[in-house]
Amino acid sequence: MSDSLQRTPLYDLNLELGAKMVPFAGFEMPIQFPAGLMAEHLHTREKAGLFDVSHMGQIRIAAKSGDVKDAAAALETLVPADYVGLAAGRQRYGLLTNDEGGIMDDLMVANMGHDLLVVVNAGCKVQDADRIEKVLSDRCVVTRQFDRGLMALQGPAAEAALAPLCPAVKDMRFMDVIETGLAGVSVTVSRSGYTGEDGFEIGCAGADSEKVARAILAQPDVLPIGLGARDSLRLEAGLCLYGNDIDVTTTPVEASLGWAIQKARREGGSREGGYPGAEVVLKQTRDGVSRKRVGLLAEGRAPVRAGAKLFADAEGQKEIGVVTSGAFGPSVKAPVAMGYVASDYAALDTPVFAELRGKYVPLHVRAMPFVAPGFKR
Repeated sequence: MSDSLQRTPLYDLNLELGAKMVPFAGFEMPIQFPAGLMAEHLHTREKAGLFDVSHMGQIRIAAKSGDVKDAAAALETLVPADYVGLAAGRQRYGLLTNDEGGIMDDLMVANMGHDLLVVVNAGCKVQDADRIEKVLSDRCVVTRQFDRGLMALQGPAAEAALAPLCPAVKDMRFMDVIETGLAGVSVTVSRSGYTGEDGFEIGCAGADSEKVARAILAQPDVLPIGLGARDSLRLEAGLCLYGNDIDVTTTPVEASLGWAIQKARREGGSREGGYPGAEVVLKQTRDGVSRKRVGLLAEGRAPVRAGAKLFADAEGQKEIGVVTSGAFGPSVKAPVAMGYVASDYAALDTPVFAELRGKYVPLHVRAMPFVAPGFKR
């Protein structure tokens, strides 16, 4: 491994647990543990898996006025989501846009009552923090907490595993967030994750991360899970990976993420627009787009990988799009993918063809997620 790669607070524990480490977003991260990708994926779907996601960036935004709604209003100048209307103890997905309506990052924002807790992607966290500071610093204090640990406990047995350590989680619903204690450690806990399963994301001081992780791993039905299974789980759940499925060349409308723009921020809403690229996004919402992100289910067993070109015909004469994520889905027991196609080919069940080693493999446009979500509403 290169000396320039960063390490998470759980690096030593990951090695102790037998992780195979790989470079990811500037960090040495566990791609898999001895159980292997397939077993880790299925274990998470059936029981519970613990993921080290400490490479992601945690940022606190506090209004200088002391009113969290002022922090929310300030953040809305960068993100087309309704955060002013977000209740204390609740969390909401959002998109950081640029002046062209392109997606600079996707993020989670929690109203902690006194300030906002923002979680951003590892590869974007410095530029995200720089942007937020530049625009919000006159009204808000922006604090980078990049040294904090973050882990995700995911799967149908997640609550049963976490409740003995942190009883408050039993009363939480999907997208609730609390500040509480776990194994004698002060933690933030949100009922969320990126696998499509019920679960929790637990943030704590970096120095406390190993203690928290060991306490969770000691519970029945919990295994450590690597980034490999995290990728196949989120793909089956129809969830975007920043840099693959969304980036500055894709808009929220093209990415089929219009649901992340709440009514208040849409055309005719009480706080319509007001974010970078709003004119582009509002126009696309109104008039439509030339391409859309769709789910794709392949026939046969061979996965269609990211970068594969998509065609309207089995001869590869008319190119209509590209695959952005693709893998074998262990839970679906079939290859699953997502990508962008010309809007005329985005209707459900439309047949398309992917170029695979000189042949044209048939796929069909399918609804996402590919697996039923297990969220506790």
